[in-house]
Amino acid sequence: MRVFAAGEIDEAAALLHAGGVLAYPTEGVYGLGCDPDNHAAFEKIFALKRRPPEQGVLLIAADFGQIRPWLGDVSEAALARARAAWPGAHTFIFPRSPRVPEWVAGGHAGIALRVTAHGPSAALCRAFGGPIVSTSANRHGEPPARSAADIRAIFGDEPDGVLDAPLGGLDRPTPITDAVSGAIIRA
Repeated sequence: MRVFAAGEIDEAAALLHAGGVLAYPTEGVYGLGCDPDNHAAFEKIFALKRRPPEQGVLLIAADFGQIRPWLGDVSEAALARARAAWPGAHTFIFPRSPRVPEWVAGGHAGIALRVTAHGPSAALCRAFGGPIVSTSANRHGEPPARSAADIRAIFGDEPDGVLDAPLGGLDRPTPITDAVSGAIIRA
């Protein structure tokens, strides 16, 4: 497993482009990420987590333009609800576009998306050139990693890389809201 320093964002993004799985900091916990269009990398994440793939994952992005192609038909009210919280530490579920691979959505009709204000993860998405998969870095049902050292303790050398940078200050994963109905999925 390659360890990337905070100043090596471009190299970490290159690992994602090459089909690698990267552990990286988010607002509250470390996530496991990959190119959402790379099915083999996606399967590796679910093998690492020991999690059933029908649960789906969320995508994290640096700006709204990066996620727009992933949205299906959505009302202005739903967009306004998300834009009021973005960029920020809030995930929204939207209707998904046909562009979304089945493996990303799992068994869901929607897609979970976040435009982050967290510096390292936003920089990673900018360097990658689009949204990346973001799912908590943990074995299914266990607490998520909160440091690069936790990644090694949980996964050993199984991920292809880890971005060793600070978390964003939250003490848990981000809240999730249904953008269309406003229902809170995870507080």
